[in-house]
Amino acid sequence: MDLRFGDSKPTDEERAAVDALLGPPESSWEGADRDGTRAADLRWARGGREARDRRDQLLPGLHAVNDRVGWISEGALDYLCRRLTVPPSEAYGVATFYAMFSVKPRPATVLHVCTDLACAAAGAGALCAGIESRLGPGSGVSVERSPCLGLCERAPATLAIRAGEPVRTAVSAPATVDSAVLAASAPDAAPDEPAAAMAVPQAGDPSLTLLSRVGAVDPESLDDYRAHGGYAALRTAFALGPAGVIREVTDSGLVGRGGAAFPTGRKWQATASQPDRPHYLVCNADESEPGTFKDRVIMEGDPYALVEAMTIAAYATGAHKGYLYLRGEYPRALDRMRHAIDQARARGLLGDDVLGQGYAFDIEIRRGAGAYICGEETALFNSIEGYRGEPRSKPPFPVEKGLFGKPTVENNVETLVNVLPILTRGAPAYAAIGTGRSTGPKLFCVSGSVGRPGIYELPFGATLGELLELAEVRDGLRAVLLGGAAGGFVRADELDIPLTFEGTREAGTTLGSGVVMAFDDTVPLPRLLLRIAQFFRDESCGQCVPCRVGTVRQEEALTRIVERTGSGAAGDIALLREVGSAMRDASICGLGQTAWNAVESAIDRLGAYE
Repeated sequence: MDLRFGDSKPTDEERAAVDALLGPPESSWEGADRDGTRAADLRWARGGREARDRRDQLLPGLHAVNDRVGWISEGALDYLCRRLTVPPSEAYGVATFYAMFSVKPRPATVLHVCTDLACAAAGAGALCAGIESRLGPGSGVSVERSPCLGLCERAPATLAIRAGEPVRTAVSAPATVDSAVLAASAPDAAPDEPAAAMAVPQAGDPSLTLLSRVGAVDPESLDDYRAHGGYAALRTAFALGPAGVIREVTDSGLVGRGGAAFPTGRKWQATASQPDRPHYLVCNADESEPGTFKDRVIMEGDPYALVEAMTIAAYATGAHKGYLYLRGEYPRALDRMRHAIDQARARGLLGDDVLGQGYAFDIEIRRGAGAYICGEETALFNSIEGYRGEPRSKPPFPVEKGLFGKPTVENNVETLVNVLPILTRGAPAYAAIGTGRSTGPKLFCVSGSVGRPGIYELPFGATLGELLELAEVRDGLRAVLLGGAAGGFVRADELDIPLTFEGTREAGTTLGSGVVMAFDDTVPLPRLLLRIAQFFRDESCGQCVPCRVGTVRQEEALTRIVERTGSGAAGDIALLREVGSAMRDASICGLGQTAWNAVESAIDRLGAYE
């Protein structure tokens, strides 16, 4: 039985939002005014396969309504379903999957207050309480506690979004009650965000590779980017040819920077060799791991580098269409990337004839809407296609059947921008950076109990202690979380761990995507672990039982431990181990498989409940 919305009708504003995206409806079957029904509409239905082929416009359509009105009514959802020939029950399932959407009435202004790890350690609880007391009922603002907003270097953080035409946003970080209330009450009057270079403590250091242009170039100027070496790598790529580019990337030893560390050259070669066409390129810019913000800084400070790198990756793998899947919580990165893509297209660097080489490639941005699970590549594909962002079973792997069932190469932002120095310097020079098994530079997101939080670029092989010394770690260090919520804790006396994939693995932890969060002895560790458990409970897609049930049981056990006075945690710790083992062994994707990691390491390495 399908869900039906009865006599719900879209408002003129909701209809205008959808029509601005999809164009006006061509017939009453698509939602045109029935009073003007043409005779032809009474004889046959229009749309059908053609309309269903546009299902991938469902997520942009939901964004269009949410941006214009602030929430998605039954009438708006019904109209969008008619336009795309999507069953209402499926569209409702998609709309309710994402945290940034609401299918219930709410004020046009929503203030997201981050309560995740770095912000929690910086006093987000008191901040949120203060904001809620100031912006009570009748204020016209909905205050929502949010997972990580990717502003960890400026914790605590808030993001205000005011619906309308156009939608307005304002970031306050580090936030106070006054600055957050101002951002929510008058987004246009809120202070401007600091430049992206403020998140790079090493800005201006001549030894930098990936971050060398952040702060040195105008991120909105294509000419400035080219004056600083931009598009030299793409010219080299055209000179080498697709096979030559893949060979250079393979010889460089580049592996994925998202955490899985799969060899990039092998992934590209596997995609390029598939006979099925077309091929697609997807850039995963949905970094939602608590403590991660490196991709945001690159997109805000050096957006043309990502456009160029995506073009090279597409050329090497035989793709002519690329999708940039960008976090919905990154409004400035969205603006910068839109501008960069538009400028590149206008100057012949995207489009039907890139650089006059007879190669066609273009990029389309798709916005996420607040779902950590969409960082998993197959969940991301489902999200783009207009379905719930639930991971797919593998095999088949994305290089065989990925986006729209076609061969797809997927890389994150940091992985892609590494391709530029590989081509400009050559694979041997790049491979000489770092160690034999972990080559090149690595970006680390440092936050928490440090004097200089931000993005640091170091060659693989530097130690954790060396990184924290650069970041001016504070006295009283108790623990360091590597890899974010899905990573693991190490003790303050384990700072000699080499920051390589193999070095952290041998130390019994993980490098992950490069998150390094320091916590001193003022941070209540049990409550921090409970927040991690709450994060995984909220972000589980619910598709598989081990994760859906296990994350809830984990949170319940940690809640009992935190609220219990006196002894008695042994039984809950034993339960946690049993549940954690089941999630690790039986969950479909990495979310459930890693949901127990941080808690386990805190128990075993830190003695969190002793």
